[in-house]
Amino acid sequence: MALTLEQKQQVVAEVSEVAANAYSAVAAEYHGIGVAKLTQLREQAREKGVVLKVVKNTLAKRAFEGTKFECMSDRMTGPLLLAFSMEDLGSAARVVYDFSKENKALETKIVSVGGEVYGPEELERVSKLPTRDEAISILMATMNAPVTKLVQTMNAVPGKFVRTVAAIKDAKEAA
Repeated sequence: MALTLEQKQQVVAEVSEVAANAYSAVAAEYHGIGVAKLTQLREQAREKGVVLKVVKNTLAKRAFEGTKFECMSDRMTGPLLLAFSMEDLGSAARVVYDFSKENKALETKIVSVGGEVYGPEELERVSKLPTRDEAISILMATMNAPVTKLVQTMNAVPGKFVRTVAAIKDAKEAA
């Protein structure tokens, strides 16, 4: 059933709003995946803060105008499932990558991060990007390391002095 002009405008506005707020996007061809599997994918995506959209490419191209995902428009061909990361850079890539390991019919076509478009070979690399919490913990550990090392070094000096004095004392007692 064809969409009316108002419905098309609504779809374009909805996808444009999602694209404006997303950190990254993945476009994957879903031809050959059953409804039950797609429902399973949608559930996994919802849990991870990923928005999935199945939209005609012409409407998606219009929705991407003026967003950082405009670079994807040139490569959009065939029936595509669009996954948008709303919480961190790698969440959409993680959902698509994990799902495509079990379902070979889901074939990644485009990966876009920060206004740059990449091929499907970059999906795994983007999927391994840390989440926000992981990135903060890595940063905190990196910032904490020099301070910890300084404290250990400062504690080593008096400790070494005490051990030296104890060794001299033991040597004098033995002599």
